[in-house]
Amino acid sequence: MGVLGDIINAIVEMVGALGYVGIFIMMFLESSFFPFPSEVVMIPAGYLVYKGEMNAIIAVLCGIGGSLAGALFNYYLALKFGREFLITYGKYVFFTEQTMQKMEAFFLKHGPISTFVGRLITVVRQYISLPAGLARMNLAKFCFYTSLGAGIWVVILTIIGYYAGVWFGSNMSIDSIIHAFTSKSPTEAEIELRNIVKQAGIYTLGFVIVCVIGYIAYWRIRRKQNATY
Repeated sequence: MGVLGDIINAIVEMVGALGYVGIFIMMFLESSFFPFPSEVVMIPAGYLVYKGEMNAIIAVLCGIGGSLAGALFNYYLALKFGREFLITYGKYVFFTEQTMQKMEAFFLKHGPISTFVGRLITVVRQYISLPAGLARMNLAKFCFYTSLGAGIWVVILTIIGYYAGVWFGSNMSIDSIIHAFTSKSPTEAEIELRNIVKQAGIYTLGFVIVCVIGYIAYWRIRRKQNATY
């Protein structure tokens, strides 16, 4: 499974017993500096919803709240300490200067809305808050875009977790869900679950990009129309 997988499993075991608070804590970690996959948080939560052990709305709200809190942590970390601090100490949490350059390029290319789109892209979702903090992005916009993007992904993962119970039945458990996203040798059912999440991410990102392009095109047309009057 590897060192990172062992660390993730240890964290899940420690906070898993905390229920909704555990969801908040783990999603905080996922959204901040620690390379922690949201799949091992919200999919198990959805599975527990299927089993009747959790409330879907509360689980989703805790997931979104944790994601926003983690993003704000990164935002203020960048805002207060700056780029050099992030590069100097980022290596201790698997964050490199190359990653920082990629995040800055992504933010510069797409602007503030990158904090929304970035929440739907693996790896980018964890670090896109850093260039936003360095650029001193408007805090209200940052919270809105971050919550919206995180909310979409949290809901999708929760739904997948719920239907994992429906689809796989006794072949699926909390341990096997975690194993699916941390192991290098997953079972057939776990590989299928991985593929479902990957496809969901691609389709969702594609849909969001189309919506954003449509929105931009609509407002450009409106501006041209207003300019002619």
